[in-house]
Amino acid sequence: MSYGYTARLIQKNKEASGRSLGVKLGRLCIKHDLSVSEVANTLGVSRQAVYNWFTGVNTPKPPLTDLIEELISEL
Repeated sequence: MSYGYTARLIQKNKEASGRSLGVKLGRLCIKHDLSVSEVANTLGVSRQAVYNWFTGVNTPKPPLTDLIEELISEL
């Protein structure tokens, strides 16, 4: 199933710093077609928070960083 990430989200993710944990997660989710909603549900946060991480607007804070690193390693 394709979640059809918007061209805008993909472009913002590409423009954001790849050093950010949220941006790295976003790149992997786009590559593996893992939806923002699925990530949000897995981490217990809002879809808006995940979107902001993917685009580099905000960065995830501990203790979520450990969960995100675990999710990244599974992708």
